[in-house]
Parts: sequence; structure tokens; C-alpha cells
Amino acid sequence: MAELTEIRWHARAGQGAVTAATLVAETALLQDKYIQAMPEYGPERTGAPLKAYTRVCDEPIEVHNNITNPQIVIVMDETLLPLVDVMEGITEDGAVILNTRMTPAEARAKLKAPSSVKVATVDATGIAIDTIKRDIPNTPIVGALSAVTGLVPVDKVKEKLVQTFGEKFSQAIIDANLESVDRAYKEVQVG
Repeated sequence: MAELTEIRWHARAGQGAVTAATLVAETALLQDKYIQAMPEYGPERTGAPLKAYTRVCDEPIEVHNNITNPQIVIVMDETLLPLVDVMEGITEDGAVILNTRMTPAEARAKLKAPSSVKVATVDATGIAIDTIKRDIPNTPIVGALSAVTGLVPVDKVKEKLVQTFGEKFSQAIIDANLESVDRAYKEVQVG
């Protein structure tokens, strides 16, 4: 049986988590994988906590429910940590990628992550502000995901980003997002 990779995204509305979840899924599709990407919305308003989900597999995906035992958890806003149990259900050998200025060791302590769980940190917000000039950390966090897990190769992420953003944005915005992916790919720290 092919391995099913499940990702749960934690963010605040307006940070681009749904776009990031879809970008990862569509990038995996470029690799002939089967995919799902879905948001979990409540009464959303900018800044409200939300979840999104991504599934990637070599074979057709037969499940269609929310992800309760993810191998990968991505936290796009560290202010969610006191509000949401982001570690809930994570697999024993899972990985957490946190948008923060904390070191991986500091993040591990804050998350109370077991030693078997990989903890990675990246200042995706700082990278986004430096590159795209907006506090939307979604493309940098996808670059970090690529570096930490290898689930989607960074060159394929950038290829899909150009395809997707090329329909909506100027070349300057596309280039800034590509730079944000590259920076996060290089700057993410794993502990």
C-alpha cells in the first residue's frame, strides 16, 4: 500500500493557509500524485483561527474526512499556540513547521513535542515582509515544507507558483514570492 501523507495547517484567516494547502497539493499533482486540499471554515473573518488540510498519495485517496492524525503540522501563526492544540493527533514520527523567530529547541519546549517529532522553525512572516512586502507567510512556509520533508521539491513548488500566480499577479509579485520560497527553503532550521 502506498504511503498517504497528511498535512494539517493552522493559521489565521488572511495568512494564505488555504492557498498554501492547495499549492502543495497541486505541486504534488505535477509529480503524478493523487491529492486532496480542503479548508475547514467557521464564521471566518480576517484574523480568525482556521485549519486547512492536504493529502498526498501515490494511489487514489479513499478517505474524505478531516485529518486527525497528520504526519505534518504547519503553524503559520505562533499566537495560535495558547489557543489551539496544534500537536493533537500528530503521528509519533511526525514533523511540525512553525512560523516563528524561536529556535527549534525553544519551539520544541513551547509545543511540548516528544523527541520523536521533528520540529522546524522559520521566520516566514519576516521573509514575507522582506520579499513580498506583506504579512502573508504562505509561500515562505511552503518553501520550508519542501526543505524539511521533501514531499514536494522546491523547483516544482516554484513551477506551480508561476503557473498559478501568473494568472493573477504581476511579474514583480511572482518574483517576490519565488524569492520568499527560496529564502525559507534555505533559512528553515530543524531541531
